[in-house]
Amino acid sequence: MAPAAMDTMLAHFRDTKTTPEDYDLIVTGDLGKLGSEILIDLMEENGIKLGLNYNDCGQMYYTRNQNTLSGGSGCGCSATILNSFIIKKLRDKEYKKVLFMPTGALLSTTASQQGETIPGICHAIVIESGDD
Repeated sequence: MAPAAMDTMLAHFRDTKTTPEDYDLIVTGDLGKLGSEILIDLMEENGIKLGLNYNDCGQMYYTRNQNTLSGGSGCGCSATILNSFIIKKLRDKEYKKVLFMPTGALLSTTASQQGETIPGICHAIVIESGDD
């Protein structure tokens, strides 16, 4: 899913003429620790450095002691972090602009049984507090 997140993020920055610095938070979900590290490396290979304003919903949701391996439920992590943490920060005016990028795998039991790859998907959603 990290390559899907990279493609979506690069297209978003190109289409909107923005950079990572234009956002208070850029969050993917759920790439997990390994996927987040891969995304950071892929973005650097494309000339974009993700800073301290980048995080991943899975890493925000689960503790390091939990055995989630490469991630947990992407839709569960993304929804929980968005509706609890991110919306609160926007309402409290701690964040003005967030790039929310939920990720997912397009699973098919038939495709995986045939040895095909599992396509990844990512959407880019900008959420603003409404204050300029």
